[in-house]
Amino acid sequence: MSGIHVQKLTIVQQAIASCCGAIITSLFVTPLDVVKTRLQAQSNPFNKGKWFVYSNGLVDHVYVCEKGDSKAWYKKPGHFKGTLDTFVKIIRIEGIRSLWSGLPPTLIMAIPTTAIYFTCYDQLCEALKDRLGKHEEHIPVIAGSLSRFGSATVVSPLELIKTQMQYRRLSYKQLYLRISTKVAVDGWSSLWRGWASTILRDVPFSAMYWYNYERFKKMMCKEVGANEPTFFVSFTSGAVSGSIAAVITQPFDVVKTHRQTQLWENETLKIPQRDGKSTWGVMRKIAARNGITGLFAGITPRLFKVAPACAIMISTYEYGKSFFSHLNE
Repeated sequence: MSGIHVQKLTIVQQAIASCCGAIITSLFVTPLDVVKTRLQAQSNPFNKGKWFVYSNGLVDHVYVCEKGDSKAWYKKPGHFKGTLDTFVKIIRIEGIRSLWSGLPPTLIMAIPTTAIYFTCYDQLCEALKDRLGKHEEHIPVIAGSLSRFGSATVVSPLELIKTQMQYRRLSYKQLYLRISTKVAVDGWSSLWRGWASTILRDVPFSAMYWYNYERFKKMMCKEVGANEPTFFVSFTSGAVSGSIAAVITQPFDVVKTHRQTQLWENETLKIPQRDGKSTWGVMRKIAARNGITGLFAGITPRLFKVAPACAIMISTYEYGKSFFSHLNE
């Protein structure tokens, strides 16, 4: 979107555009995750108290199994031959609604995170353009990093609270008591456990994503001779830049999953932490155990989600912004 249009948008309009983007993206990407989780459950059935990390390109969560089959989206491990087979069988046996059984918790986290992130990005870009000049190449890098840092920091305690609620089925009063005791014992910073590994993955991802996105968008607009990005331009730019950023930050994603699940065992099952605390320590350990390829484990399923999620998110967001800017005119 050219700078002229963005200025005409209010913060509320930017927030609405990003919320719509988050909802549409979640609607498209959740079925992929439900399918992935089912395939995982088939090769490695979930027992009570077993967790898995679920991530749909917008947000990720640690999920906990209460009873082996309590959640619709890892119900009965059927006999699935592959992704397409899983889709077909879930629809045929359980009905199409089962494909969206992971949606509510995703939306609860994705909407506030995305609204903060995208609105901050646009506001920072505008402020930096006034400071550094319109064509400064590093604006997307700075704005992308800062907005991601901010949104991840705000949402981090929510993630912890959600995991606790899911595992223990606490009432709000019990939850309040648990958290206030935790804060009293370990201090406020305990609400941000696991924050550092999130930042290490998401901030570089965001910096690379926005830098490449703005570049590809400019190049493609020139190619097609448009002064505003078309849906196709923003969709393609989003997919490509999301894929590049995902590949480069994959080792941090592996570490983050490792840390999340460990933190979870430590918090809820009271299993003492085994590995070194530092991210580099964990990386070295993974590399020593599984070689460098271990740091890129799960890159294919991550790309399958991140590329479409980035593409759908950014193109609906750009579309929303252009809708509001025409409305304002």
